[in-house]
Amino acid sequence: MPVQHPFAAGREADVFLLDGGRVLRRYRTGADTAREAEIMAYAAAHGYPVPAVYSADGADMVMERLHGPTMAEAALAGRLGLAEGAAMLADLLRRLHELPARDGGGETVIHLDLHPENVLLTARGPVVIDWRNAGDGPGDLDTALTALILAQVAIGSIEHPLGGAVHAMLDRFLELAPGDPVRLLDDAAAFRRRQLTMSPDEIAMIGDAAARVRAGVR
Repeated sequence: MPVQHPFAAGREADVFLLDGGRVLRRYRTGADTAREAEIMAYAAAHGYPVPAVYSADGADMVMERLHGPTMAEAALAGRLGLAEGAAMLADLLRRLHELPARDGGGETVIHLDLHPENVLLTARGPVVIDWRNAGDGPGDLDTALTALILAQVAIGSIEHPLGGAVHAMLDRFLELAPGDPVRLLDDAAAFRRRQLTMSPDEIAMIGDAAARVRAGVR
């Protein structure tokens, strides 16, 4: 599919504007999008807020174009308080973990990358994007990963404009988070260490981030 220059980019993919209502998300690695599109369609069918997926072909996924800032952008602009953002993250995880697992088993759907850069604040409410890591599994792993990512930003192992202000967001999230954010924290840390988008310096500080999560649990 011919496209112009990307108007947005993440660690793994570029996003191209197709028209007023559609965008193309393309993985640079050539990773297949079929499974991701299937999980998004399943979540949408159960009323969870995700972008509509129009097609998935190889590394390309055509999706609904969403209008609104990310949660992180809104916080930086002073349009969203960090405590409010923490409550929103906790609620999005809770709603997700209420969904039945796709295989009919005893666990649930998990996102495994739900953080302020992957929530868009739209006219219809918060919408969760970037379902690349999603699947079926224990909700506590999902909760632990969100806490761990917030901790990585808070301690400075991931550079972000919000920086140390995220300490307050993390503490509020830990108060409100569904499930147990530390029960599977070691598994969450191991998962983060295996992610190819993590730099050696970021990986080296995952233990410190996990310790920050444990310190915030009361």
